[in-house]
Amino acid sequence: MASTKLTRAYGTGVTGNRNKWTISGWYKLDKGAAASGERTMLGVYSNGSYFTTLSFYGDGRVNFMDYYNGGLNGRIRTNALHRDTNGWYHVVGVFDKDNSTSGDKMRLWVNGVRITGSLAQYETMPSQASTINSDDQTLEIGTLNNTSHFGGIMSHLHFCDGYAYDASYFGSTDSTTGEWKINTSPSVSYGTQGWFWLKDTNATTDSSPNSNTFTVSTGTLTKTEDNPSNVFATWNFLSSPNNGSIGDVTGSNGNTTTSTLSSGYRSYPSTLGYTTGKFYWEIKRNNTTNDCHLGITNEDLTPANQATWIGNTANGWMYGCDGGVTYNGGSSTNSGYSTSTTGDIIMFAHDATNGKLYFGKNGSWQGSSNPETEASPAFTGLNTSKFWFPAFSGGSSNSANFGNGYFGTTAVATNSGNGYAGAEGSSIFNYQPPTGYTALSTKGLNT
Repeated sequence: MASTKLTRAYGTGVTGNRNKWTISGWYKLDKGAAASGERTMLGVYSNGSYFTTLSFYGDGRVNFMDYYNGGLNGRIRTNALHRDTNGWYHVVGVFDKDNSTSGDKMRLWVNGVRITGSLAQYETMPSQASTINSDDQTLEIGTLNNTSHFGGIMSHLHFCDGYAYDASYFGSTDSTTGEWKINTSPSVSYGTQGWFWLKDTNATTDSSPNSNTFTVSTGTLTKTEDNPSNVFATWNFLSSPNNGSIGDVTGSNGNTTTSTLSSGYRSYPSTLGYTTGKFYWEIKRNNTTNDCHLGITNEDLTPANQATWIGNTANGWMYGCDGGVTYNGGSSTNSGYSTSTTGDIIMFAHDATNGKLYFGKNGSWQGSSNPETEASPAFTGLNTSKFWFPAFSGGSSNSANFGNGYFGTTAVATNSGNGYAGAEGSSIFNYQPPTGYTALSTKGLNT
């Protein structure tokens, strides 16, 4: 939602509790979160002297800040840099000016860990009321005063007016994995101006007992199956020839859409990988600028060979979209495959258990291949003990659907708009995956 802005305007004479409130949300970042500049989760801006913001600040620090009468009222900012584009961040901010404990008047948690002491770059407690819940103000999600746009996706946003809740109300530590996981139905109260938004869909309807609905003021609010309970693969732009720096290919739409590279080659793997199992995904070509190389790579991918195209190295197997040729180690095979153009959807099926890879286009498998019968794979004999990743290289833009149901901001159009699920049952693809093939997601990895 890099250009999306959602707003809820307080009417004249409408106020909430300016001294005590809680904001909780789950956030997954685009590559842009590692760039300079602020990425706003929530904000209220009266003018340059009065505003409240919760954001990923500059280099990735989480920043919770309130300004009053032209001066800093309260601020907590993390020392840690939050740049992960694979998993979800859970951020909870509490404003509690009248708390009797001086160090608890403003609190911040990231993934269940309270940011205080050595974990905080700044930790200043407020002495004045916040700008949020002020008369005749506008609450913004995704921007602050229509600037500092958030880049990524959001889920399960709570605003509790008049209540101070710590992170344990909204999440908990998994007893098996030790990971911080979402509580999808927290037992909290919302007050008069509170709300619960993005519970299960991209609808802006309030899921709390209130009716405090938001309006999409700018941009497009796109639904995705990627959520804190089931993380889907995206492109990993932090694994790059430039060590994750901005300036080569960039990502948008939750890092499923790539930009166009003006020259040269870059190879990028997905954020999730696998060693065994059967996985299916789709990639739509957005243009025919420069070359289009789509395929897979394994754990032997290094920064040095990321600076070339996938099929030019021994650890890359690819379909050359423009020439209808497959490559591995710089050698071409399967020259009878079809070429592709803008708007074509390339299909991938990797049977990692048996070391076989298949390519398709627009609903048809290439070269008389059939993943269900294991007929005529594009490549066989792939190492079954390696760790594997979908990958792309070249300069053209593409939009991947790893099962989240969209190519960029365009929903799949087949099966009456419902698409087709993989074997794990929670994905949405444009074409029917072969029997037994799952989406590359945390649920698919455990199917």
